[in-house]
Amino acid sequence: MNRTILITGATSGFGHAIANTFASSGDRLILTGRREDRLQALAKDINNAKEGTAWPLPFDVRDRRTVFDAIASLPAAWRAVDVLVNNAGLALGRDYFEEASLDDWDTMLDTNVKGVMYVTRAVWPLLRKPGGHILNIGSIAGKEVYEKGNGYCASKHALDALSKSMRADFLRHGVRVTAVHPGAAETEFSLVRFKGDATQASAVYAGYEPLVAKDVADIVHYCAGTPAHVCINEIVMTCTAQANSFYLKK
Repeated sequence: MNRTILITGATSGFGHAIANTFASSGDRLILTGRREDRLQALAKDINNAKEGTAWPLPFDVRDRRTVFDAIASLPAAWRAVDVLVNNAGLALGRDYFEEASLDDWDTMLDTNVKGVMYVTRAVWPLLRKPGGHILNIGSIAGKEVYEKGNGYCASKHALDALSKSMRADFLRHGVRVTAVHPGAAETEFSLVRFKGDATQASAVYAGYEPLVAKDVADIVHYCAGTPAHVCINEIVMTCTAQANSFYLKK
């Protein structure tokens, strides 16, 4: 389709799957993430496949100066962006409020909220107007809170509000904004949340069939491919076994 797509957090999980899905449509991809080795490997795979093309751009969305410097460093041929996918995000810890790590709170808010704000502001001058499209990857944790979800739920509720604010503010520019809110999805998410404890992480997905990264990537790709006069404001998606944050059939 020859669009230019910028994807944050492309080194694993949803971001990795989103990159491959857009590449299969022949799009040009600006891939960002903290782990440069993974980023380079993904870009090499996409470029070698000769369907899409990829430009790796490593940075941490939490670092405001680095974000703006990295986007500013893009060569002329990559300085017109059609679609921005704000995917970088994480959960850390699953603790009662009074026992939660303050460092975990800072990391989640800096990544899930401020990182989206920094990247969007940095990309804004390059985003096609009218016709550009911003997709923010949220969570059902941004729709309802649950026990021991405090910092993560707060960050995703903030992202939900931010997506709605962007939608209103960008109307005058003809830029679409879509929020995609997945439920339980088996990626590195729980392994990161439980800080490498594979037993705890795998237990989250035991007894039912969760979403996988490709499911979310397909929805993102669909939303980005609707006609120019159509904007899907938000999608809340779960696996069949999950109704919401509280009801899960195992």
